[in-house]
Amino acid sequence: MFYKMATTFNQITQSLRLMVGVPDYGAYVEHMKTAHPDRAVMSHEEFFRERQEARYGGKVSRCC
Repeated sequence: MFYKMATTFNQITQSLRLMVGVPDYGAYVEHMKTAHPDRAVMSHEEFFRERQEARYGGKVSRCC
C-alpha cells in the first residue's frame, strides 16, 4: 500500500515539474544508466544548464 502511494506521489511530482518546465534529473540519470551505459552522465549543474539552453536558446530575457 505504501509503495503504491509513494509511486503515485512520485509520478504526480514528476508530471507537475514537467508542466512548469523543471527537468527531472533523476529520470535523466536512470535513462543514461539503462539506455546509454557507455556514456558519461552530466552533473546536476551541467544537466540544468543544458536544459535551459535547449529551452531558451541560451538567451536570458529580463523584463527590468
